[in-house]
Formats: sequence, C-alpha cells, structure tokens
Amino acid sequence: MKKLVLFLSLLVIFTAFKSDKPAYRLYNAKGKMVKYKKMIDVAKDADVVFFGELHNNPISHWLELQITKDLYKARNGNIIQGAEMFERDNQLMLNEYLSGKIAKVYFEQEARLWPNYKTDYKPLVEFAKKHHIPFIATNIPRRYAGVVYDHGLKALDSLSPEAQSYIAPLPIVYDPNVKCYKDMLAMMKGTGHSNPNLPEAQAIKDATMAASIAKYAGNGKLFIHYEGAYHSDFHQGIIWYLNKYKSGLKIVTISTVEQKDIDTLNKKNINRADFIVVVPNDMTTTY
Repeated sequence: MKKLVLFLSLLVIFTAFKSDKPAYRLYNAKGKMVKYKKMIDVAKDADVVFFGELHNNPISHWLELQITKDLYKARNGNIIQGAEMFERDNQLMLNEYLSGKIAKVYFEQEARLWPNYKTDYKPLVEFAKKHHIPFIATNIPRRYAGVVYDHGLKALDSLSPEAQSYIAPLPIVYDPNVKCYKDMLAMMKGTGHSNPNLPEAQAIKDATMAASIAKYAGNGKLFIHYEGAYHSDFHQGIIWYLNKYKSGLKIVTISTVEQKDIDTLNKKNINRADFIVVVPNDMTTTY
C-alpha cells in the first residue's frame, strides 16, 4: 500500500512537472536533471567558468547575467569577466569606459561592438562597471582572423610586432585532428564550400582567447568567460589551448543547446559540458 501511495505521489508530481512550460532545463554532463543552485555550488570553486552561449538565444544571455551575479556574491566580488565579443585591441577603450574616463556614447560608437550588444552584452558590461570588475577583451581582432581565413596561420608571421601583440604567442600550435576543427572541415565539405583555412581561423580565435584567460586565471579570482558554445563544447577549442598555456586550472563549462523535447537530454548532448542548458527549439531569438 505504501509503495502504491509513493508511486501515485511521484506520478502526480511528474505529471505536474511535465505540464509546466519552462524556458529551460538544466542537466549535468551525464544527462541528469539538476538544480540551478547545484551548478552555482560547483562553479563557485572553479578558476575559470566558460559559458557557451547560442548568440541569438535570450535564455543564454539572461542566464549569463544571473550566473555572473550569483558567482559575484559567492566569491565575495572576486571575479573577472571576459568575452569573445570584445577584441584585444579594444581593451584600452573598454577599460576607459569601465573606469568612467570616457562617455558611453564614445565607447558604443567606436568599440566595434556586436550588433546585439545593447540587448545581450551591455547588461554584463554595465554589471562590471557598477561593481568595478575587470572585464577582459579576449578575442583576436577580426581583421587578423580574416588574414588566417584567407592565407592560413603562417601569414601571421608577416604582421608587425604591434599587430602580433593582439594575438596568442606565435607560432600557434595547431592540430587539425582535434575533433572540433576536424568536424568543422567535414561539415564544410558536406555543404560543398570547403576552405581548409576555416578551422585555422577558428583555432587562432581559440588560442588568443585562451592566452588572454591564462594571463589572469588561477590567481585567486574566478574568471567568467562568455563565448559561443562551439568554442568550449566537449572541453575543446579554447580549453584545449588553455590547458597548454596554463595547465592545472579547475575549469567548469556550461553549454546551451536547443531541443524539441527539453525533458530529457539528447544523446548527442551528453558530455557536451559540465552543465547543459536545454532550451525549446521554438524559443524566440534576439535577432
């Protein structure tokens, strides 16, 4: 009788849970549904937290801000923020804005911000400004990633020392057999538009972001980095390079995926990250 009552109680709870309309579900790497607090409890003890977003997904951007606020509290303000969306040659301008030396209008006009900055990344920058948190522009200037896309990694050797200062230390170690780069090339070939330099252009972004993070990570503060999920999924991309530049860091990854059914984690998303945010695939987008 007790077993029957327990079964019926669980059935009622599960049915109510299923009939809800959540904006997302959260899973661990093995596909077990977990609570938000569990993720924060794990992430607060890391040296680096990677949040892999879908660039136009509003749940990604909302959670980035919530996680940043909660980790700021959990670490008593000892955090650093950094993002793919800001290029290293704009660090001075970013610092000037955060410190109040230049007006918002000049920063937003001149810093080569992404088109969705005001809706999606401005809240993160303003949080850093309000709380005097360092915010690191981690990415390679796009013009130099374009050089690699057009001519390959070796073309970086011809750049001036000043230009090279905005890039990860040369020469860049590149392994075409790393799964994320191998898959990228295979995917391109499948579409009939193959540029063998594309994975190298991806790698120089990953390497530069990793080098930027390595400079600050592991020094007593939690580094929170925001990037497209492909840059950190399956602990590859940026993390592959970060482990070379500064091994031994405690890293926690978060990824965002879209699924038709969010009540279970699809097999292809198992082990994608330490925590996987699953969003309905009909979620509205920010652009």
